[in-house]
Amino acid sequence: MDPFQQILKSTLARTDAAPQAAVPQTLLETALQPQLPTVVADDFLSLAKARRTIYTLGKDLPVGEEEVIATIKEAIRQAPSAFNSQSSRALILLGKEHDRFWELVREQLRKVIPAENFHATADKLDGFAAAAGSVLFFEDQEVVTHLQRQYIAYADNFPIWSEQSSGIAQYAVWLALAEKHIGANLQHYNPLIDLDVRATWNIPESWKLRAEMNFGNLIAAADEKTFIDDDKRFIVAR
Repeated sequence: MDPFQQILKSTLARTDAAPQAAVPQTLLETALQPQLPTVVADDFLSLAKARRTIYTLGKDLPVGEEEVIATIKEAIRQAPSAFNSQSSRALILLGKEHDRFWELVREQLRKVIPAENFHATADKLDGFAAAAGSVLFFEDQEVVTHLQRQYIAYADNFPIWSEQSSGIAQYAVWLALAEKHIGANLQHYNPLIDLDVRATWNIPESWKLRAEMNFGNLIAAADEKTFIDDDKRFIVAR
C-alpha cells in the first residue's frame, strides 16, 4: 500500500470511530420549524392604508421601469389562487405602448358614446394616458376549464374562484406599487376593448380580460377616505 493510501485509510478509520456529537433537542426542534420571513407587525396595515385610488398621475416613475416590471411580476407570482391554479395573467404596458392602449380605448368609446357627450369621457381618458404605464389583468380560461374537468364536484365554483384570484392579484400589485410610492387606479373597459387588445398585443385566446390598472408618479393625493360603521360590516362571535 502506498503512503497516500495509508494516510487515507487511517483518516477514514478515525472518522468512523469518532462518536457523533449529540444535537440538543431545542436546536433540533428549531431546525424542524418552518422558517417564515420577518415581518414587522404594522407593515401590512400601513401599506394597506397607503394604497389609494390615485387619478392624477404622471410619467416620472420614482424607480426604474425594470424594477416596476419585476415588482408587478413578483406580486402576481406570490398572489394565492384556488388549488394553486395560478390562473392570473398580465400585460404590462409602458411608454408608447401605454399611450397606444388608451388611444385604443378612446376609439372604442367613441363608437358607443354620442359626440356631444364625449367631452367628459375624453378628459378622463387624457388623465389615464398621462400616467406612466398600465397593467392589464387576465384570467386564463384554459386553466379554469381544465380544473372543472379534473374536479367535477367543484366545477361551478372554479369561475368564481378565478375571479377571486384576479382580485387578489390586482390588490397585490396595487399594494406593491404603493410600497414603491407609485400611485394607481383600476378601470374596467372590458369587454368593449377585448378584441382590439387581443389583436394588438397577440393575446392568447384563452386569456379573458378582467381589469386595467394605470400607474405613475403621484401628482395629487387622493381625497380623504371615509368608512361605514363597523356594526354594519362586521359580526364577531366568541
